[in-house]
Amino acid sequence: QVQLVESGGGLVQAGGSLRLSCTASRSISSFNSMHWYRQAPGKQREWVAGLTSRGTTNYADSVKGRFAISRDNAKNTVYLQMNNLIPEDTAVYYCRMSGWSDYWGQGTQVTVSS
Repeated sequence: QVQLVESGGGLVQAGGSLRLSCTASRSISSFNSMHWYRQAPGKQREWVAGLTSRGTTNYADSVKGRFAISRDNAKNTVYLQMNNLIPEDTAVYYCRMSGWSDYWGQGTQVTVSS
């Protein structure tokens, strides 16, 4: 079993930046892909960004050019750098790591004020 712990959320003004972290309880080098999702109040959870084991990144259109996903294998951590935040980015952000099984973190709240 792998535990994922997200951190880095908080309250920020529109135009600001945050960096989310997702730290795993073991090495992440064996995971095929890593992802960030978000869920806003009253909405379904949506995929935000993905990173494959080969280093390929993909982003939802709504965050393309503003968010960046990366990883640090030595720290067992995946990051989501979020720049130029807008109020519509307000949500609980979750990380997911996929390998033989899927693992999810507990989420971290991001609130963007206008």
